[in-house]
Amino acid sequence: MADEPSPTRWSFQDFKTFYDGKFGRKKVAAAAEAASDSQQNGQTTVVASNGNGHVNNSSDTAIYEQYRNQYRNSTTHSNGVLSNGVDERPKKSLLPAFDSAETRALAESLCRDIIRGSPDVKWESIKGLESAKRLLKEAVVMPIKYPKYFTGLLSPWKGILLFGPPGTGKTMLAKAVATECKTTFFNISASSVVSKWRGDSEKLIKVLFELARHHAPSTIFLDEIDAIISQRGEARSEHEASRRLKTELLIQMDGLTRTNELVFVLAATNLPWELDAAMLRRLEKRILVPLPEPEARAAMFEELLPSQPDEEKLPFDLLVERTEGYSGSDIRLLCKEVAMQPLRRIMTLLEDTEEVVPEDELPKVGPIRPEDIETALKNTRPSAHLHAHRYDKFNADYGSQILQ
Repeated sequence: MADEPSPTRWSFQDFKTFYDGKFGRKKVAAAAEAASDSQQNGQTTVVASNGNGHVNNSSDTAIYEQYRNQYRNSTTHSNGVLSNGVDERPKKSLLPAFDSAETRALAESLCRDIIRGSPDVKWESIKGLESAKRLLKEAVVMPIKYPKYFTGLLSPWKGILLFGPPGTGKTMLAKAVATECKTTFFNISASSVVSKWRGDSEKLIKVLFELARHHAPSTIFLDEIDAIISQRGEARSEHEASRRLKTELLIQMDGLTRTNELVFVLAATNLPWELDAAMLRRLEKRILVPLPEPEARAAMFEELLPSQPDEEKLPFDLLVERTEGYSGSDIRLLCKEVAMQPLRRIMTLLEDTEEVVPEDELPKVGPIRPEDIETALKNTRPSAHLHAHRYDKFNADYGSQILQ
């Protein structure tokens, strides 16, 4: 018993096999000798080679190698699907092969901005904006669904700009595009690509587009793009790092228009007149996302303030008439203020009670009264109607229109 090696230690034969395989001497003979010796000693040692002459135990074999061997031995169809109908092919790696560890570290930081899974925003959940939806479907959705038609001169637009007042649904439209197309969605803001270290900002831009090509079809959503690439001034009026960042972004976007890769840049801004002219040229489709029309406002009110069967129907016509110039965000705040009025009446009663009321004995929230709507309209004002004429003028000068 004393002569037997401990299970936690290597025997001399195991070390000899590893040494010969490691330094390329007697690889095959050593493996065969080790196998015969282990059978004579009543022990079984499983040895595997990684293709470079290195011998390792099966427990150390890479997961991908184990899967590949299992995949080759299983019965598959010509497209790589198992006989039971389940696609067991390896998924695409998260990161492409980078040249340096520094670039890989930058890519890992950008991977945190990838929205995992679908954003789950449907076209139906966005009220109104029919013109913007149609232009987005024409520019992004249809080229991915039917690539046969979008070749040559009809190659898809790679840069799309969504502009309009704040709170009108630009971000929701971008997420609806990602949901509809099932693309990899990169949600990028200024904090994602701006670094305090010299040279890292432009490297982040380059790595971002490499990641997008690796995960194609993909959508790069640049929210509030005016914070990243505003108009370039004179040499002394702008920081050098900012100029390098803008230049790299322009170069990368220009490269997208010359390839057939399905990588789309979807930008959103509330200040389109502050964008650089070179960026406007690369954002080929410029779509206005206006304030909601009366039909859209009525649909929002009916969804946010549904009428109960035993309650009086709310005056939606009055709400639509009194909310001219309100954005979608303003309408949501208005509905929240309306729904808060019955709760405030209950809170007043509970404050007068000195004892704490148990949860199962709390009174029920009452219905919404007409005076609640008047109070909410007085307390909630529109926030984006003052510059509506500027968006209309920019749309007339640079915007994309639907031609019937």
